[in-house]
Amino acid sequence: MNRSFIRNSYHDPRKSESRFWPVQKEGRFLSLFTVVTFPNGGCAGASGDNGTCMAARECSSRGGSANGYCANGFGLCCVFMTSCGSTSSENGTYFVNSGYPSPYDGTGSCELTINKSHSTVCQIRLDFDRFVIAGPEKTNNVCNRDQFIVSGGNPVPAICGMNQGSHMYIDAGIGTTNPVKLTFVSGGTSFERIWKVKVTQIPCDTIYKADEGCLQYYTGVSGQLRSFNYDPTSGLQLSNQDYGICIRMERNFCGIQYTACPDNVNNRSRSFTLSGNSNGPVNSMIGSGVGPNNCANDWLLIPCAANVGRIQPAQALCTDRICGGTFSADLSMQSASVLNDILTSGKIPEHWEQQAQMKTYRTIDQ
Repeated sequence: MNRSFIRNSYHDPRKSESRFWPVQKEGRFLSLFTVVTFPNGGCAGASGDNGTCMAARECSSRGGSANGYCANGFGLCCVFMTSCGSTSSENGTYFVNSGYPSPYDGTGSCELTINKSHSTVCQIRLDFDRFVIAGPEKTNNVCNRDQFIVSGGNPVPAICGMNQGSHMYIDAGIGTTNPVKLTFVSGGTSFERIWKVKVTQIPCDTIYKADEGCLQYYTGVSGQLRSFNYDPTSGLQLSNQDYGICIRMERNFCGIQYTACPDNVNNRSRSFTLSGNSNGPVNSMIGSGVGPNNCANDWLLIPCAANVGRIQPAQALCTDRICGGTFSADLSMQSASVLNDILTSGKIPEHWEQQAQMKTYRTIDQ
C-alpha cells in the first residue's frame, strides 16, 4: 500500500535566533518610565514675574503658584506672592498690597516677615516693581501719612511717595534667628495705594553682594541715580534721609563722572536741587560748615569731587558736599559734570567702590 506522509513542519524562531543572539533576552526589555530631574533654578513666568523652577507638587506644598513651564516643559515656574500678615523664607517672594493688582484704599499697617532661606544669606535686596503710596506733607516734606518701614536689619530711613524702579539692600546679619520686617503704614485721607516689592536673598559669598553701608548698589559703566520720591511733576525731596549710594568700579575704569539729567517735563535743565527752590535758578552750594554758600543741612556727598575740565591747584582741598539748586562742584549758576577720579590718590586699589551719601534734614523742594 502506498502511503503518503504529510509532514507539518514547525519553525521555532527562538532556535534560529539563538545562533545569532546567544545572550539572555531578558536584558532587551526597556522600562516604560523615565525619571527626569532638574535643578530648582530661576525662571521667568508667563506673567513676566520671576520664579523658581520646580515640580508641580513641590510648588503647591510650598505655597507658590504655577506661572508657565520651565526645564523644557518638565517643570513649572513657581512664583511666590504674598500680602499682609505673612511670613516667607522663599527667595524671590513678591510682597503686594491687599487686593493686588487692584489698588488699596484703606488705613492701617501691612507687614511681611522675611526669614532667611539659608544660614549663608547675609543680605536682602528689595526691588520696588510697583510703589505708589501717599507722599510727604508740603511744609517740611515729612512722611506723616504713609510710610514704608524696614526693621530688623541695618538702619533704613522711612520713605513714602512714588518709588517705582528704586531698590534697597538690607543687612540680614549672621545666623537664622534675625528676621527682617517690611511694613507699609497707611493713614489720612483717601488714596489709591499700590505696591509690589520683590525680595531677593543674597548669600555672603556671591560677587553681586553690596559692600557694608550701602543702601543702594549700582553696577555697570553707566546709569541713573534718583532720590526717593523723585518725580518731575509732583515729587518732593524727602526729609530725614541719611544713606549711602555705592557704585562698583568696573574693570579698566578709574573714575566716575556725574551729570544732572535734563528735566524734559518742565523744560529746564535743573533735575537736581537740595534745599534749593527748583522753580527758578538757584546758585550751587558746596562744602561743610556754616554760611550762605555751605551745605549745613542737606547735601549729596561725593568724595573729592571736581568739575570736569577744572585744573586743580597744587594744594586744593577736596570738595565733598554739594547742594543748592545747581549741580556743580564749584559755586556757580551753571550746571557742570562732576568727576571723582581715583588716579589723584596715586594708587588704584584692586577692588574699589565709590560711596556717595545722601543726607537731608529739612527740605524745600525736589
